[in-house]
Amino acid sequence: MSGSVYGNIFKITTWGESHGKGIGVVIDGCPAGLVLTEEMIQTYLNRRRPGQTKYATPRIESDSVEILSGTFELKTTGTPISMIVKNTSHQSADYSEISNYYRPGHADYTYDKKYGFRDYRGGGRSSGRETIGRVAAGAVAAAILEQLGIHVCAYTKSIGEISIDYKNCDKENILLSPLAMPDLQASEAAQALLDDKMQELDSAGGVIECIVSGMPAGIGEPVFDKLDANLAKAILSIGAVKGIEFGAGFQAAEMTGIHTNDKFQYDNSKNVVKLTNHAGGILGGISDGSEIIFRACVKPTPSIAQTQDTINKSGENIKVNIKGRHDPIIVPRAVVVVEAMTAVTIVDMLFMSMTSKMANIIKYFS
Repeated sequence: MSGSVYGNIFKITTWGESHGKGIGVVIDGCPAGLVLTEEMIQTYLNRRRPGQTKYATPRIESDSVEILSGTFELKTTGTPISMIVKNTSHQSADYSEISNYYRPGHADYTYDKKYGFRDYRGGGRSSGRETIGRVAAGAVAAAILEQLGIHVCAYTKSIGEISIDYKNCDKENILLSPLAMPDLQASEAAQALLDDKMQELDSAGGVIECIVSGMPAGIGEPVFDKLDANLAKAILSIGAVKGIEFGAGFQAAEMTGIHTNDKFQYDNSKNVVKLTNHAGGILGGISDGSEIIFRACVKPTPSIAQTQDTINKSGENIKVNIKGRHDPIIVPRAVVVVEAMTAVTIVDMLFMSMTSKMANIIKYFS
């Protein structure tokens, strides 16, 4: 299967299926000398681990990570880093009946059309469990960014029609809210909404907002490898994400040029600043030094217990009720996945930008 490798210099390859022996990632291009422990990776994996709230799948997995290669005496060696998380709680029998039909909203049909054969247990490679490898790689990327004073923070902006009020937001609340919302009042309202959806055997979607702070200006490759283009690819590669916008986003279509243009100024220290950030921190595909801000739309969980129409391989129209253990909402567990893919992309773009000036090359080699 192609398409499981992402990045140019800082490159990740994820592998494994939902009901296979394990899930993992190989990272190539990580520099030597980075302090890296399994505990550092586990902190990130715990944020996407199932079974922690009633709004996540009841599948109980410890998601314990093991670093197989690429470190020595708690530091990276510069060689490929391989990590594995073993699957311990898969119930493949829950999925035996779907081998002959296609679940609405899932990749069952398209995988069959592409490969002529599919692992139907939990969706196989198309399962959200594939994101374990992404999050493990993102933890490594975040450790690199921390050395540079760059921080990535994502959170749930909205669930259904319930949206946060920025005046009530506190970053500390993200880890306190079961829905990863920085506004606890909005979180309580969204929890009530989800309780209703669960009673109705239905699911909900939402929006994840991500902010990158401390980003230097000048990072990004013009034309095809623009910073926002690569971020968009990274975020849209997350299975449940259906849209992305930067800065003012689609609202910019309702504005005029005088309002969307971000005015430049020098501050008292002669640093370049912008009076607004409608561009979301990226101009011409290159970072402008302000915060990078984007939002990702996450669809409702497609696995719901309501009766739905679909087809089977025998050419019949049928009705199905999806069985198994599923999240009533994907958004909260996807927050750390968005952070991870953002961190991986930014590290890769930083490494690519190191060769954009002769001065950088001369400084390094002379």
